[in-house]
Amino acid sequence: MGLIRRLAAALLLSALPGLAGATDLRIATFNTDLFARGPGLMLRDILEDDPRPLAVARMIAEAVPDILVLQGVDYDAGAATLNALAETATEAGAPDYPHRFALPPNSGQATGLDLDGDGRLGGPRDAMGYGRFAGQGGMAVLSRFPIDADAATDLSDLLWDDLPGAIPPEPPFPDPETAAQRRVSSTGHWIVPVTVGDEVLHLMTWSATPPVFDGPEDLNGRRAHDETALWLRLLDGALAVPAPPAPFVILGLGNIDPVDGEGRAEAVNALLDDPRVQDPAPRSAGGMAAADPEHVGDPALDTADLDGPGNLRLSVLLPSADIAVRDAGVLWPAPDTPQATDLGPVEDWPRHRLVWADITLP
Repeated sequence: MGLIRRLAAALLLSALPGLAGATDLRIATFNTDLFARGPGLMLRDILEDDPRPLAVARMIAEAVPDILVLQGVDYDAGAATLNALAETATEAGAPDYPHRFALPPNSGQATGLDLDGDGRLGGPRDAMGYGRFAGQGGMAVLSRFPIDADAATDLSDLLWDDLPGAIPPEPPFPDPETAAQRRVSSTGHWIVPVTVGDEVLHLMTWSATPPVFDGPEDLNGRRAHDETALWLRLLDGALAVPAPPAPFVILGLGNIDPVDGEGRAEAVNALLDDPRVQDPAPRSAGGMAAADPEHVGDPALDTADLDGPGNLRLSVLLPSADIAVRDAGVLWPAPDTPQATDLGPVEDWPRHRLVWADITLP
């Protein structure tokens, strides 16, 4: 398809009817790493068939999710980047996703504050969440089923100091007045209702900051912990916003491994063990084959292949306890298998893997 025609298609949102009556579906979360250093550059890369977005598109086509939550996708007000990615995935063999949802993320959102305490303003760490420009590395939802965008809840503006039980740096970093304006969400926290047949499935999704790249105040480590803890507080009824009714799925990028790597793992372990949700423990042969000998956790559960920290379980997919989970996995094929070959050169793959679960709604 020519560049102009693809660009025109990317600027349009489809409005096809949903799939009524279905209760079995595949749901997935995927940190795509599709963020660029400037606005519009990732859209350009997608339209010019850059190997990185093509690899992501092939992975989506391989997994064939009915509902897909994405992280690491640059946001723009016209949804051009998201639409271009969805079209590229469909061309690669993925389903058509007529229903799409995205909100402006905290990442790259200018604050006018010196949030990193370096004495300068306007740097990427002075944004409400790390970002070189507004919208860098946002989140999105692609769905075969209707999304009730008007009923979605955006918790992304919750101040860190207003989260019950929060553990921000002590003393406040860089100073009390500046710290008081920092939000919990580095990217966003959403509750997105999706209508599946006669049922409404609530997606509770987020994309946390890595618990590194800070100083002795452990700003990012504490923030990543609390970004996951927010869901526990919501389920406990401790926030002003009520928890959504079941069925729901908590899925996204927690960015803290329950056992290995850096980070405060108390919140993610509490969430994994919470009786209101279930951990289907998605596994992969590729994660097992790439095991880090010094790590303690089960390598088959890993969802990311990172330079330095190694392989870690960073993405989370937790259906509510009333949902039947039929199968689950991580799209990380073993090396030199036909599936791995179909996904293209490993050097083009994102660092994170797509995590999926086949579920039946109650």
